[in-house]
Amino acid sequence: MSRTGWMRVLLGVVIASVAIIAGCGKQSDTTTIQLGEVTRSLFYAPEYVALEKGFFKEEGLDVKLQTTAGGDKTMTALLSNSIDVALVGSETSIYVYQQGADDPVINFAQLTQTDGTFLVSRDAVDNFDWNSLKGSTFLGQRVGGMPQMAGEFTLKKHGIDPHNDLNLIQNIDFANVAPAFASGTGDYVQLFEPTASVFEKEGTGHVIASFGVESGHLPYTVFMTKQSFMNKNKKAVQSFTNAIYKAQQWVNSHSAEETADTVKSYFNDVDRDILISSIDRYKQQGSFATDPIIDDEEWNNLLDIMSMAGQIKERTAHDTIVDNSFAEQAIQSAK
Repeated sequence: MSRTGWMRVLLGVVIASVAIIAGCGKQSDTTTIQLGEVTRSLFYAPEYVALEKGFFKEEGLDVKLQTTAGGDKTMTALLSNSIDVALVGSETSIYVYQQGADDPVINFAQLTQTDGTFLVSRDAVDNFDWNSLKGSTFLGQRVGGMPQMAGEFTLKKHGIDPHNDLNLIQNIDFANVAPAFASGTGDYVQLFEPTASVFEKEGTGHVIASFGVESGHLPYTVFMTKQSFMNKNKKAVQSFTNAIYKAQQWVNSHSAEETADTVKSYFNDVDRDILISSIDRYKQQGSFATDPIIDDEEWNNLLDIMSMAGQIKERTAHDTIVDNSFAEQAIQSAK
């Protein structure tokens, strides 16, 4: 081979090496975040939009999503460092704080701002009246969890004592509540979408009321992490929040059909019409937060609900375990 030929080969090797080094440098700029969600639900549509639309990637993040069914399991995964960020109800962070944790869990970005469950009856009901629940068998949720507390808050609002006026069943694991109702347990149940609509389509149950509408605005599902992780990874937490805000704005400005088509890969066994109707139901009642900020009014409503449920002895101040600085910066940066 001629000298010119060798020079060309050598130049090619150098260029290839530079490309590899550059690629490695780019890869090192990407931060991996292990994210655990409390359940798989269309209630969390903006989270899936952030993943599918590449908003996390735009922010230099590689987010690995796993479903850690139930608030207790999700919080255990976070505290044991199995995940970096949890999507779960804010009540779990309050429980951890009030147990005297040395490394408290901090709420930094709100995803949903209402309860996400619906009251589903086994039989079709015309002209529903909450008093018709009295004396029935009600398949409830985990004691101390947000679905159960928001449910009890709503029942009491309508003059129903859930522990005396109902045959309340609460000994079924979160992931098995829907299958238990489908197999014949209970006259009424609280269900998230798309399960509520699937049951309705199959004739297993009928959606007759919304706990989200009844219980008002609250930080129902929030992204949170341990204080130690936040202190060491402020840039990553900011990037994560930026991506969530982009997704929230996207969902707010796009139709239920467009959102359904974006997130359908997370619900392979659910028909498109169910995806659309479920997302539309959440959009219509304002369940999806349009920004990540957790405000004082929502926080106080949460504390009221928890107090009424007898789950806290004292109120944890908003600023103690809520950090809105990332949400505020995300909104400012998007302007």
